[in-house]
Amino acid sequence: MRSPRLTGPRLSIPSRRSPPSRRAAILSVGAAALALVASVCVAASAEEIGEVSTVFKFIGPNHKIVVDAYDDPAVAGVTCYVSRARTGGIKGGLGLAEDKSEASIACRAVGPISFPKPLPKQEEVFSERSSLVFKRLRVVRMVDTKRNTLVYLTYSDRVIEGSPQNSVTAVPVDRGTVIPVK
Repeated sequence: MRSPRLTGPRLSIPSRRSPPSRRAAILSVGAAALALVASVCVAASAEEIGEVSTVFKFIGPNHKIVVDAYDDPAVAGVTCYVSRARTGGIKGGLGLAEDKSEASIACRAVGPISFPKPLPKQEEVFSERSSLVFKRLRVVRMVDTKRNTLVYLTYSDRVIEGSPQNSVTAVPVDRGTVIPVK
């Protein structure tokens, strides 16, 4: 005996997919956010001096240590050299990896030191991302007026939790040139 066949209106289950116009809006907002992040990263870039590979990766770039040079924008004649780890592999190649929080800094007088305007007692002078969104490498300049010295500190921070690992360097300024402080 055959089972009776049910007839009547078919029930349709709504699709979980967003309508095309909504998907396009979401994609355009995502693309705009990515473009904003990329433009900020380009503005904060430094001059790469060199790099050495530390771990060979079969797929994607190798893990590396890179050395970048940053000219202090408020102090003519001072350049900071920062060495830091750059994660390779597939995630590193796509810019999705989070670099380690280890960095080293050495700032030197590379010419006559001069101050176009007074400096704040403490100021962040460089910042560069070390993960896609949440982590940044920062360089802060502090003025030691008693010793007439510029002190530079590098560290890494995250939105939720930073790292205590840091590195510091100092650039003494000739006693004949007083560091103007705000």
